[in-house]
Amino acid sequence: MNVDKYQEICRSLPPHVQLIAVSKTKPESDIEAAYALGQRHFGENKAQELKKKYEDLPKDILWHFIGHLQTNKIKYIIPFVHLIHSIDSYKLLEEVNRQAEKHQRRVACLLQFHIATEETKFGFSWEECEEMLQQHDLHSLKNVEIVGVMGMASLTENRGQIHHEFATLHDYFTRLKTKYFTTQDSFKELSMGMTDDYPIAVEEGSTMIRVGSAIFGKRNYNLPVND
Repeated sequence: MNVDKYQEICRSLPPHVQLIAVSKTKPESDIEAAYALGQRHFGENKAQELKKKYEDLPKDILWHFIGHLQTNKIKYIIPFVHLIHSIDSYKLLEEVNRQAEKHQRRVACLLQFHIATEETKFGFSWEECEEMLQQHDLHSLKNVEIVGVMGMASLTENRGQIHHEFATLHDYFTRLKTKYFTTQDSFKELSMGMTDDYPIAVEEGSTMIRVGSAIFGKRNYNLPVND
């Protein structure tokens, strides 16, 4: 873990921006090192890897699920997950609601939007999201709480493009708040910004940044995970 970089990031963030330390593929010892420095919000993208880390590590850690979530994996994280960042379909919301009801929990979720140029990234278009909201009453899902939006910018050196994509997501957030979540005070989160672009995301209104490699180094994709 790069302690100096971690502390530099923490010092640079405004008080309203939450740092989520992305610990996916990293050993539990790295999480323990960040925890010792006061970090409590961690992000994972594999349900069963997250479940194991939850079982092994301190229970006051707030776990964020930040990857593409399959419906058959939701059951592994519902008992404890703090926030799911990657809701990209009504079917997924229904299953989160169903599993959360079993555990008598209300699970916070973000609607993920596709704002990048890469087709490989997941998320709603604005039209798809609005169609879902017009067809379904999300407030009827009593065990789910939509608290904001998430998105990932394109992997590019073009700072103007990144600014534009984050500004677009901020605009989606504002439109949703105004039209569909006016009376919901908890609808306030804008999760955008990673290691290479989080300063731009903060400028564009991010309330949560997801930083991994700057803190923990390059990811180890050879870590054995049964997921």
